[in-house]
Amino acid sequence: MDPQTQFCPNLNCPARGQSGRGNIVVHSQKAARYKCTECGKTFAATHGTPFYRLHHTADLITQVITLIAFGCPLQAIVVAFHLDERTVMEWQRRAGQHCQWVHEQVVEQPRDLEQVQADEIRVKAQRKILWLAMALQVRTRLWLGAAISPQRNEALLQALFGHVRACALARPLLVVTDGLKTYIQVIRDSFRSGLPGKGRGRPHLIAWPDILIGQVVKQYQGRRVAGVVRRIIQGSVAQVQALIRLSRGGTQLNTAFIERLNATFRSRLSSLTRRSRALLRQPETLTPLVYLLGCVYNLCSYHESLRLKLWIGERHYRWVQRTPAIAAGLTDHGWSVKELLSYRFPPPVWMPAHRGRRTADEKALLARWAN
Repeated sequence: MDPQTQFCPNLNCPARGQSGRGNIVVHSQKAARYKCTECGKTFAATHGTPFYRLHHTADLITQVITLIAFGCPLQAIVVAFHLDERTVMEWQRRAGQHCQWVHEQVVEQPRDLEQVQADEIRVKAQRKILWLAMALQVRTRLWLGAAISPQRNEALLQALFGHVRACALARPLLVVTDGLKTYIQVIRDSFRSGLPGKGRGRPHLIAWPDILIGQVVKQYQGRRVAGVVRRIIQGSVAQVQALIRLSRGGTQLNTAFIERLNATFRSRLSSLTRRSRALLRQPETLTPLVYLLGCVYNLCSYHESLRLKLWIGERHYRWVQRTPAIAAGLTDHGWSVKELLSYRFPPPVWMPAHRGRRTADEKALLARWAN
């Protein structure tokens, strides 16, 4: 137990969220609890993680979550570890919600994206159809987020590009999608910034410069692809080619990288498979599962296309493996699944005074820090 790396999670403590101040001491080695000398409160070492208040060991929970993240069927886990199915489902929900918070804290940071590809997956659930939209940064293969909706409409794409917008700087950006017309206006509306003014109300929104939009439309003859039509909706050919070369995304407009990501998710989540009897029973479990898969993909999985050649002398070399998060400069090492589940993010050091009723988002945020 290392008190220097811990912080006080008590929202009423003046030292909340600050590590290395010397206010955290070990309260109980056996119970793995710390104590804050500033406010006098004690807290568990697993506070703020999926392991909090669970009776099973962290190693067992990590093994189960790792198997889920790599596509092992739930029934096989129940039989192999002699667990109740409801217990495994609860661990899956906790881990998925935790990974969603980690994604918001670690991945959704502004950076130069260069080229982004987006696509949707049709998900079969019991008595309904869901649509899963995802986006990917091409250069680093970084998964940028997902949105789920019962309909393939504007609201679905707005939610998706809200995640992309949180990851982007106002730099030249190429967005490549399929032939869905709704993408065009949603992309134009998403990449805008407010112009500060003296008047009251919402400021005037100005579109970001050099936002390029490309579409790749597949033409089918029966079930086979007979041809591909590539369109530049916004921007010039020279700008598009420059960003494709800069992001190392091939030689022309394509959606190959997001389709490979779709194939990865389909192989690890049976309800995403095109022809399968594994229907999604509870639609609300899809979001935690997708974020669990996405965080393991970003932070824990090494990609062969991202490795770098490190020369040792003049004739010898070795390959340096990288995850998408390492390639994007978010981390300096590949995380283990246990490290991902043990990641704790502190509450804000300073919270402004609030008058009146809190919104639903503020209540959810406070509940997240309190648990």
